[in-house]
Amino acid sequence: MQFVSLNNITLHYQQISGPEDAPTIVFINSLATDFRIWRDVIVQMAGKFPMLTYDKRGHGLSDIGHSPYQIDDHVNDLIALMDRLEISNAVICGLSVGGLIAMRLSKLRPDLVSSLVLCDTAPKIGTEPMWEERMEIARREGMAGLLKANMERWFTQNFHSHHTAELDGYSNMFLRVPIEGYLGTAAAIRDTDLREDAAKIDLPVMCVVGEEDGSTPPELVLEMANMIPGADFKLIKGAGHIPCVEQPHVLADTLTGFILSQK
Repeated sequence: MQFVSLNNITLHYQQISGPEDAPTIVFINSLATDFRIWRDVIVQMAGKFPMLTYDKRGHGLSDIGHSPYQIDDHVNDLIALMDRLEISNAVICGLSVGGLIAMRLSKLRPDLVSSLVLCDTAPKIGTEPMWEERMEIARREGMAGLLKANMERWFTQNFHSHHTAELDGYSNMFLRVPIEGYLGTAAAIRDTDLREDAAKIDLPVMCVVGEEDGSTPPELVLEMANMIPGADFKLIKGAGHIPCVEQPHVLADTLTGFILSQK
């Protein structure tokens, strides 16, 4: 396991080597998950590209820091990590809040970003009342109070019916997120609106969404794709909000094709 102290917190990360002439892919996970959600995608792409993934503050094995957060707290952590590891001109692949972090990174440090893969995300996710309601449930009932609704939004009915062991595992991942980490990142999402920034992105962008995403549905992701000049849009069938879990082979192939198309 790899750890580094940056911005007065310790981050848990994983760096995987690859061909020197290939761009590094940086994976950013969603709210209430850790970087293990990318495992099956990384396995598919190992040896083809250098890769970096990490647990953002308040998640996984990384420190919590001072909660609540602003989106720039997460962005500055990633900036510090990439600078420490001397990674630049990378393909940034962000899922859900990870997409917000990716978009904001491209504005604050364009030298770090060659292209964006915005996966099951939007420049504005949800509404203030929605996030306040979820945060209040978390304060009152803990992560268990949010579990059922989140699993229904995250995964397809097929996954619920035929992958019960995996569903139990991802439920455990969700339940074990520190409440301060959840609340801190939920507040950051609540307060972030990047719609003006999205319309000014001048990079290759691919917007990806699971066909049955219950958190950022396809029509919302398509709206984002239409907002970003020249952005591509890909719909992944048989997936909900976390296609890297339900359809890792499809996502890996889609990501590989996008990167190769830029050569």
